Amino acid sequence: MSQTKSAFGQAASLDTEHAVITRNICKNYGAVEALKDLSLEFPRGQLTSLLGPSGCGKTTLLKIIAGLLEPTSGEVEVNGRLINGPGPNRAFVFQDFALLPWASVMRNVAFGLELRGMPKSEREAIAENYISAVGLSGFENSYPHELSGGMRQRVGLARALSVDAKVLLMDEPFSAVDEQTRRKFQEDLLGLVQNENKTFIFVTHSIEEAVYVSDQIAILLPRPSRVSEIIRPRALHGKDVSNIRRDPEYLDIVDQIWASLRSYVE
Repeated sequence: MSQTKSAFGQAASLDTEHAVITRNICKNYGAVEALKDLSLEFPRGQLTSLLGPSGCGKTTLLKIIAGLLEPTSGEVEVNGRLINGPGPNRAFVFQDFALLPWASVMRNVAFGLELRGMPKSEREAIAENYISAVGLSGFENSYPHELSGGMRQRVGLARALSVDAKVLLMDEPFSAVDEQTRRKFQEDLLGLVQNENKTFIFVTHSIEEAVYVSDQIAILLPRPSRVSEIIRPRALHGKDVSNIRRDPEYLDIVDQIWASLRSYVE
């Protein structure tokens, strides 16, 4: 079994069950303690949602895993290696799309591959595959201002998928679209988790959304944030996606999470 050196002075064994592990993560903004000793394991090939009240550090934790923020202390291990910044093994899907306004859908989706120096024909073939996968065939030459919010979010998702990162980090990716589009995105996301063999870490404020899409839900407490509870609604995913919300287990889990969070909202 391969090993990697831990910041705590110990050799860390490669964990084949977990793609991402955070250990004792603390993050301070001046006198404000945002995260405190937050440790969490993210199962490989599954979707884990980070759920909790506004301001509890969900996005902060996601950006630390992405390497976009440095923790005050603690460490993050991705596929058996400690990280100290962004890397090609992780891709970020932003809430606000973060598309290049001057670039076509094709170039936006292929942009990460372009930065890697991949030949144009090769990167466009890969981009075309993911443009089709997210339902945007025929819009390859369109520009962001010509697309709806839902379509722009699909472009962002296709771009993240095209670089073939093993870990996809999604910061409330469906919050800016209408309810009908959001439900379709949720169904599509379940298909991607099943077919892409990637690990998804998903930030949401919606209890219902978290229960619908997740293999694992980590409930975070208000700052200083730490993990309150881990819930695993995986049994729901063996059922038809159109029936999940009517399943008694789905409704029970939603109620259970609301009972845990209600006092913090009040």
